Amino acid sequence: MLAKRLLLSVCAAPLALASCTTGLTSAPAVVPGQAAPISSAERQQGQQSSAQLIEEFGGAWTGAPSAYVEQVARRVATQSGLSATPQDFTVTVLDSPVANAFATPGGYIYITRGLLALIDNEAELAAVLGHEVGHVAARHSQRRQEAASRNSLLGALGQLLVGAVAGDSGLGQLLGQGIGTGTQLATLGYSRSQEEQADDLGIAYLLDARYDTEALASMLASLAEQNNLEQQLAGDARILPEWASTHPDPASRVREALAQAQQAGGTELPRNRDAYLSAIDGMLYGDNPRQGIIEGRTFRHPELQIAFTVPQGFSMTNGTRAVTITGPNTQAQFSTASFSGDLQGYVRSVLQSLGGANTNLPAANVQTTRVNGLPAAYAQVRANTGQSQVDVTVFAYSAGNRAYHFTVLTPAGQGLGAASSLVQSFRTLSQSEAAQIRPKYLRVVPVRAGDTIASLAARMDYESNQLERFLVLNSLSRDSTLRAGDRVKIVTY
Repeated sequence: MLAKRLLLSVCAAPLALASCTTGLTSAPAVVPGQAAPISSAERQQGQQSSAQLIEEFGGAWTGAPSAYVEQVARRVATQSGLSATPQDFTVTVLDSPVANAFATPGGYIYITRGLLALIDNEAELAAVLGHEVGHVAARHSQRRQEAASRNSLLGALGQLLVGAVAGDSGLGQLLGQGIGTGTQLATLGYSRSQEEQADDLGIAYLLDARYDTEALASMLASLAEQNNLEQQLAGDARILPEWASTHPDPASRVREALAQAQQAGGTELPRNRDAYLSAIDGMLYGDNPRQGIIEGRTFRHPELQIAFTVPQGFSMTNGTRAVTITGPNTQAQFSTASFSGDLQGYVRSVLQSLGGANTNLPAANVQTTRVNGLPAAYAQVRANTGQSQVDVTVFAYSAGNRAYHFTVLTPAGQGLGAASSLVQSFRTLSQSEAAQIRPKYLRVVPVRAGDTIASLAARMDYESNQLERFLVLNSLSRDSTLRAGDRVKIVTY
């Protein structure tokens, strides 16, 4: 967890249902239910990467929904042909607030708390899991592994930066690629044809498992709304960066999934909404305080008693080992590493670790200063990513017996740029401030006579955008009609 270590890590990519292309070509056709069985080599590969994936994505969540999710996942996965034995599939709920799901060779299936909260019924859960199993059945990860050849974090961050400057959001999936092959394959994006193939397979699995085949389309629509809301909350007007220009736009992908469901049949099959809502009622929602909390533009960690604020227009993703920060022409991560008391040596060590085996960074001139009363040190170097030059800044702080740092990448000549206020915002929290940071929980409540969308949204424990959050959480629109006895999700302390 973040309280123990804050090493540089993978940014948990948004759900692969909405991931970006890496330029991979289409995979051969796969007949639903007739995929080649899991091989011993694939089982070994999945097993070797499992521990690392679980650690990188927040650890395993063993709360009440876990057994339920495992049952649904195995019911869907056995439709693929990979194995007819449910126990051959290992299912893990990850303690992460990011809406994400993926599966790896060997029958390993993962889904986050964040996505469970967004999902509205059991059929949508099955659709998500079926889509990811479809990627495994079609052996798409073999094609992705060919693209995962770079082995330095600097190279990966540099590519991301170049992509952001050039407007190619698809390169964002490469962030943190140097951490390990297993995590790379979980976060690298699929090609457009591979996503379409996984959609088709997922719908076929839904039919065979006796779920409403339109559930994939409704889940895709919810993801699009969630992404829109996140962009709105971040103050960023860009449209859905997770959907690259080479992918179908969200609306067209929903239409294609609906058309495929109509063709397959099974649109009147169950969705099992009540069972699903009962399973997730009371689940932790959003960030786990043990890993720090993101509220608006501020990150606060109650155990470490530290905080910082990102500039307007920047966004954050909280991971087990790092906080990933994205802004205009800027990419950054906040983390920690081993500290012996020498802050200047700490900065040099971080820069050295960024270089990796195939990247040489120039010698750094480390300078010292103070930020909000704390000792600080920083250095900036010019680096060649292979495609362009970037400025790499490491800005570190000493707080108690620990050191923390930002790693910031910007276009060459820009220096810290818009991240200047970010590095100046790092501060410590008092005990009373830390004690005020509390976890939020998802509650399922009945609609009573007289309740309205507005009155229910007002029960959401947020200072802003209560209505928008409530609508997205429940897959509703402003003109939706609620009836007494309906059940809806709210978020409270």
